[in-house]
Amino acid sequence: MASHGIRWAALALLVLALALLPLPDFWITQLNYIGLYSLVCLGLVLLTGVAGLTSFGQAAFVGIGAYTSGWFTLNLGLSPWLTLFIGLAFTVVSALIVGGITLRMSGHYLPLATIAWGLSLYYLMGNLDVLGKYDGLLGLPSITFLVWDLGQGRGFFVLTWGLVLAAAAAMLLLLDSRPGRAMRSLRNGTQMAEAMGVNTLRYKIVIFVLAAALASISGWLFAHFQRSINPSPFGLKMGIEYLFMTVVGGVGQVWGAVTGALLTKLMEDQLQVLLPRLIGTSGSYEVIVFGVLLVCMLKFLPDGLWSLVQRKLPRKQRVVDWTQAAALPQRSQPAAGEVVLDVQAIRKKFGGLLAVNDISFQIRAGQIVGLIGPNGAGKSTTFNLITGVLGLSAGKVFFRGEAVSGLPSREIARRGMSRTFQHVKMIPDMTVLENVALGTHLRGRKGVFAAMARFNRVEEQQLLREAQRQLERVGMGQYLHEQAGNLAMGPQRLMEIARALCTDPALLLLDEPAAGLRHQEKQDLAGVLRQLQGEGVSILLVEHDMGLVMDVCEHLVVMEFGTLLTEGTPLEIQNSPQVRAAYLGTEH
Repeated sequence: MASHGIRWAALALLVLALALLPLPDFWITQLNYIGLYSLVCLGLVLLTGVAGLTSFGQAAFVGIGAYTSGWFTLNLGLSPWLTLFIGLAFTVVSALIVGGITLRMSGHYLPLATIAWGLSLYYLMGNLDVLGKYDGLLGLPSITFLVWDLGQGRGFFVLTWGLVLAAAAAMLLLLDSRPGRAMRSLRNGTQMAEAMGVNTLRYKIVIFVLAAALASISGWLFAHFQRSINPSPFGLKMGIEYLFMTVVGGVGQVWGAVTGALLTKLMEDQLQVLLPRLIGTSGSYEVIVFGVLLVCMLKFLPDGLWSLVQRKLPRKQRVVDWTQAAALPQRSQPAAGEVVLDVQAIRKKFGGLLAVNDISFQIRAGQIVGLIGPNGAGKSTTFNLITGVLGLSAGKVFFRGEAVSGLPSREIARRGMSRTFQHVKMIPDMTVLENVALGTHLRGRKGVFAAMARFNRVEEQQLLREAQRQLERVGMGQYLHEQAGNLAMGPQRLMEIARALCTDPALLLLDEPAAGLRHQEKQDLAGVLRQLQGEGVSILLVEHDMGLVMDVCEHLVVMEFGTLLTEGTPLEIQNSPQVRAAYLGTEH
């Protein structure tokens, strides 16, 4: 950690040195604008790059911060420093309202909603007398710090870039934490994240608010840098440009925000000079060039320009500093023979299709129960009904004596039921350790601001220690720092089991864990399942590999066409004419 502090101190000194160098005032002004844009783009990295949410309305939040500060300083004579927090309060309330409505939408509805939000705020700013209509507000004071007037030059440069570095550092700390792992799972792993106990809607709203707050800070700086404001910089055009900058730099990278803002600002200035010379006429032709460049970027360099730099940098590996961390507290496990899961006549209809029809069975503590049947029998649907991924049409599910029917999957996970998926669900660009640590989400308490301020160190060490312990438990200890997307199918399946075990479950549900595995990998999986059973873990296994099922299960539930065909011991099932008929189409 000391080396990180040294690097950030060196970066801060470099920024200060730029302010002291005899650079032309024009370049200082340009760097000030780049810093303002970078703050907004940092929010978009979090919103679009990390969470996969597209917003064209960030310029509107810049406008809220700018207009709030401008109006309160001019009309009430408040200090710009005080108006910063007033502007943030207005922005957070606005973001909570807009985010609470729009983030429940999916697909193209969210971008369209943010466009509508940005346009409505733009026209509101331009038509209110109190805000000066389209003429805006004039004569805003500059920002002062103690006795120094920061003005529009080098003092303002230090403030702006100090805030950019602080925001970047806070974001990097956030993404490398318990809430950060939850946020990084939102882009492609929402269902998996919910199953690990993550409230995905809540985290989407938190990200939306954080991105809006960074935009508001940029607006506050912009207002007192320009000394005047009007609606033009806060319209849809600028909202699109912010997104363009972020994509060009690298929408998934913190430093991509700064890279994109820098290159876009420099290109914009240079194109305004060069294009009229080349074409022989003036006009906003740089917009066309930007459009062509964006298409080329998306085609040939979708990860942005910062990805080129990142390839040259040495790959960072976590320093194993959690080996001495205290163990996490564990939940009480059910007594031997206790009914852990009681499924009572559950049913699921999809329109006129009855996919699951009155399925009932029980699992007792320490048992491995197999749920089997031909393709299309309804096994995975039953699995999803038990774990809360799908809602029940009828029937009840009891877990350790408590009704869990109708609860979302994250609440069922909180009670001690954890699962894997038929098709491996993971975050490919996270390490194996980080993927597995996502399973400890419910066992931590530190939130977003604790992570940003690095107040979560002790808890983070505990969570990582638990993730390492579970990986070693399933024989994956050598893969800690491997990127999850590089693993073969067998280790991916074991990684999912380790992640599920991190929730400290009383019942583990495995959905076709042997699918795609080679013979030796299946043997290794069988060994892991026997080991877990020996440690007292109850398991519900959905599997097509009959060799594995007969080898590890002590009780089998057989489904056919969504109904319960029969249940019994593996030997009874092997000798059942009904089962042979279901699998082979004949009783002989």
